[in-house]
Amino acid sequence: MSHPAGRGEPGTSSTGSSGSNLHPDAADSADSSDEPLDFRQPSPPAQETLGAEDLRDDSATHDGRATGPGRRRSRWDLRRIVVDTRPLSIPAYRRLWTSTAVTSVGSQLTAVAVPKQIYDITGSSAYVGLAGLVALVPLVVFALWGGAIADAVDRRKLLLVTNTGIAVTSLLFWAQAFAGAHSVWVLFGLLGLQQACAGVNQPARSASIPRLVPAHLLPAANALGSTVFQIGSIIGPLLAGVLIPVLGLSTLYLIDSVALTVTIWAVWRLPALPPLAGAPRRAGLRHVIEGFGYLATRKVLLVSFLADVIAMVFGMPRALFPQMAQQTFGDPPGGGFALGILFAAIPLGAVLGGLFSGAFSRVRRHGVAVIGAVCAWGLAIVGFGLSPWLWLAAFFLAVAGMADLVSMVFRGTIMQSAASDEMRGRMQGVFTVVVAGGPRLADLLHGTAGAAVGTTVAVSGGGVLVVVAMLAAVVAFPIFWRYRAQDS
Repeated sequence: MSHPAGRGEPGTSSTGSSGSNLHPDAADSADSSDEPLDFRQPSPPAQETLGAEDLRDDSATHDGRATGPGRRRSRWDLRRIVVDTRPLSIPAYRRLWTSTAVTSVGSQLTAVAVPKQIYDITGSSAYVGLAGLVALVPLVVFALWGGAIADAVDRRKLLLVTNTGIAVTSLLFWAQAFAGAHSVWVLFGLLGLQQACAGVNQPARSASIPRLVPAHLLPAANALGSTVFQIGSIIGPLLAGVLIPVLGLSTLYLIDSVALTVTIWAVWRLPALPPLAGAPRRAGLRHVIEGFGYLATRKVLLVSFLADVIAMVFGMPRALFPQMAQQTFGDPPGGGFALGILFAAIPLGAVLGGLFSGAFSRVRRHGVAVIGAVCAWGLAIVGFGLSPWLWLAAFFLAVAGMADLVSMVFRGTIMQSAASDEMRGRMQGVFTVVVAGGPRLADLLHGTAGAAVGTTVAVSGGGVLVVVAMLAAVVAFPIFWRYRAQDS
């Protein structure tokens, strides 16, 4: 399942590059060096590497202490249930995660400010809607190209360039707002430029994670990244709503650009991440096409994308939230409390799912986890569509959000582990396109269906289609059901 594309969203090769040999002390020694890490050298012995045993042993508690025979009897030890923070003990990953946390909040400030400023200038929601298209096209195009670039050059340097580009555009957003420029076309131009930078940034960011984190900790790392992204998607808009009347709209852009300096600093301190196969090269259309050819031959990867398309296209009813809030849950015309609850329930559920994701690193059947999560999403959407009360509707949407988090974490882990390192960037580029396009297609389908047959049938019927289509995909591609985590 997907989320609207954002700048900070985070995302092991079964064919020979299954995660990194980068341990905590090695990461510190490689902080901001331009020298590439030698991934072909054996890791230091466990007793000579600080924390290495804790990072490798899934029986250890998340604070690094071994469970021991006595602790093993406490099966429901809270530390085995809450979010697994072991990846944060790896300095390089911690820096990448910090950059994700900062941009998750900052990008939401700009995401609120841009449509608000467009509406203030034009007084037309049509222009606000057009801004979505202006943002989508460069995001899709540059995500595909950016994925190919991420496979061809040092990913750390690519992240530095793109984060700098995003910061500069945020600063230009502030300059035009502060100067009182009332041009919607200037806003469109800056928005397209920023989304182009984000389109290149996202594949490089997600493809870097398996180079920083051991393969068995990828689910935990992805859960941490997804959780902080969801928290940012909640805090950012709330913070924007508080700051606009106090500091003014232009200040949101300035805060975002200043916050991005933290991101640039964190990325600067990452180790070099050059291509493992050969020297850096140019990336062109041929390499983008190679990525699609690679995807067509990897059924596990193909179904992981298909699962997200199924869940989003058939089961994301956000286009019907305004109608349901008013007609089913009694909001006044123009919006009210119920509308806010409906939009907040899914990300809140995802945050709860992330906070209690401690068991993810012990799950081996990643394909089964995705299948179960997508089916749970579909069933929760059915429950939401049939709910006559707001509290029950919010409950089912929160359950859907939890399922969304599970699906996202394990699909991301599959993409990182089942693709070779030289293809990870391109796979993450395709993933960005799916994330950006799926919900928008769902808006069109659900809006049309809701107008034709009513919200109850459109929403609950979509949830049923999610379950049926997912099970049909499993029957057609049983290899996905059998897929297990790669050993490392």
